[in-house]
Amino acid sequence: MKKFTLVLLLAVLAASLVSAQDIKIGGVGPVTGEAATFGVSTKNGMAMAVEEWNAMGGVFGGRKVKLIFEDDKGDPAEGATVYTKLIQQDGVVAIVGTVMSKVTLAGAPIAQANGIPMISPTSTNEKVTLVGDYIFRACFIDPFQGTVGASFAYKDLKAKKAAAIFDLGNDYTKGLAENFKATFEKLAGKGSVVAYEGHPSGATDFKAQLTKILSAKPDVIYIPDYYNDVGLIAKQVRELGFKGPLVGGDGWDSPDLVKIGGTAVENGFFTNHYSAEDTRPIVQDFVKKYKAKFGAEPDALAALGYDAMYIMLDAIKRAGSTKGTAIRDALAKTDLNVVSGRVTFDANRNPVKSAVIIEIKNGKQVYKTTVNP
Repeated sequence: MKKFTLVLLLAVLAASLVSAQDIKIGGVGPVTGEAATFGVSTKNGMAMAVEEWNAMGGVFGGRKVKLIFEDDKGDPAEGATVYTKLIQQDGVVAIVGTVMSKVTLAGAPIAQANGIPMISPTSTNEKVTLVGDYIFRACFIDPFQGTVGASFAYKDLKAKKAAAIFDLGNDYTKGLAENFKATFEKLAGKGSVVAYEGHPSGATDFKAQLTKILSAKPDVIYIPDYYNDVGLIAKQVRELGFKGPLVGGDGWDSPDLVKIGGTAVENGFFTNHYSAEDTRPIVQDFVKKYKAKFGAEPDALAALGYDAMYIMLDAIKRAGSTKGTAIRDALAKTDLNVVSGRVTFDANRNPVKSAVIIEIKNGKQVYKTTVNP
């Protein structure tokens, strides 16, 4: 009995030692709430990247990665709570998250204050990385996305007059709208954005704003909202008689967009970070593995969750350390080919990378074109 007890005790101690050697990485995203499909896709991408790194032997010294994922519910207050938990209770050495800019702006100061490197997969608001030198992102920023959308509307869609409708309570949508307006008026002339309407967060009836917009007779309407609002806005603007193109940002990227908007989102275009139709081997390999694991085609959120985790783990490997300063410095020197393209970082820790335009055609997302920085 004593021998058995000793063997059992040694086994428990060995398991504890191995567990203690795990490198804990925090993951944050909204798997419930208004942007739940975004959070689920991002979490899937992160988990798949961690699984691949562990299968390859871990990050360095045989140390495996333990992903501790928390749901921020798309709420800034909840985001601040889970960031604090991951750092103070779970002892993570880095964080990959979160999805929505408004929540990332609540979590990033906590990571910065604690010297914990973090990389947001998808928060495009330009203020995010300005929080501090520990804060990075894997996606392009709103000025670039808004600029690309405006350039596409003017040059490719031949629009001379544009309008915009956006969520007043969301930094992401406001940022895209502001940059779209500035760029379109630079291209088409002052006053060429003939209507610029905000709506309250949580609204479901947009007809008052849309009626004002249509009275200005725009050629194109820019809708930088998330997919749930976009679907409703598209249906209502079509009911009011608008047949022209609709343009938006990566917040459109959800299978629920077509479920909500139906045929109303046809002749719709949005800026995005990647296309599953990209023929690069790294993309097709990712798509194949993701489909096999999750039974669905990966959207851009899945790709960016996967890329962000790869970028973070690559930095930890190159640093050969779990110290915040070492990981931060390695992140800054990143030069890596990932699913969404080759990534390097500028002085503000924003990636220098390309964007794609996706068209909604016959209920499907179809690759339209690529726009380089």
